[in-house]
Amino acid sequence: MKEKSMKKKKQGAFDIIIVVILTIMALITLFPLYYVLIVSVSDPESIANHVPYLWPHVFDFESYKVVFTEGKFVKSFMNSVFVTVVGTLVNMTLSVFGAYALSKKKLVGRRFFLTLIIFTMLFSGGMIPFYLIVNSLKLNNTLWSMILPCAINTFYLIIMKNYFMSIPESLEDAARIDGANNIQILLQVVLPISMPFIATFMLFYSVERWNEWWNALLFINESDYQPLQIYMREILVNFNNQLSPQAQAVVGQGQRANFQAIQMATIVVSTLPILCVYPFVQKHFVKGMLVGSVKE
Repeated sequence: MKEKSMKKKKQGAFDIIIVVILTIMALITLFPLYYVLIVSVSDPESIANHVPYLWPHVFDFESYKVVFTEGKFVKSFMNSVFVTVVGTLVNMTLSVFGAYALSKKKLVGRRFFLTLIIFTMLFSGGMIPFYLIVNSLKLNNTLWSMILPCAINTFYLIIMKNYFMSIPESLEDAARIDGANNIQILLQVVLPISMPFIATFMLFYSVERWNEWWNALLFINESDYQPLQIYMREILVNFNNQLSPQAQAVVGQGQRANFQAIQMATIVVSTLPILCVYPFVQKHFVKGMLVGSVKE
């Protein structure tokens, strides 16, 4: 009995230590995000006189007013929304159909196609050939340059393929007996039972499309087609120089707006939409990632 009680005490002390360590790590991770939020809602004078480590000394939402009334921000925000919604639909459609087809061992040339797909995960043609291909397709200065070149993530495709292979063949055979073809089986049988898995990768794709900036930097020169991430880059870089056009535009809209507060407000506004999606899909993360990650 004494040995059992000693083991329980050691186990309880160990659990407490783990909880304390994880709590400290969580606070260290979340504090930068919290600091960005409190600076964005702080008065410029209070920021200059007191560093708002834990709580704003004086609340001021002038920076958000400046951000939402700036025309370029609204345009870039809508561009990112379009790229996220349409891009995620394209990503999921091509990935699901491609993965389902590759999961069938009777597919002619299946091994050859899988070899080509895995080859692209290890080697690439480089930036210059990539730019020349996109340019030859007339995708420059269009939102499609952020959607079509990255239409499929090969890593996600492989995981989806392994997941579809784990579905019992008897379930699909029963659907074939009822007269369903391959597309009907995928849409009416496989996808309904795979929604947690599909929802997880839909979130992953949507986060990638929302954060897309590299293709926009390479292929988009016109400001009307730039996404929110490029606008944020200009805010964070150019607002440090008060002689820049962006800084002068803000000064013309409101003298009370602080440049640092505007930077932080822009970060909050651009991060908030995608953060709002996470709670609805969080419960599917573990199941969606583990299912299909191990090949039998």
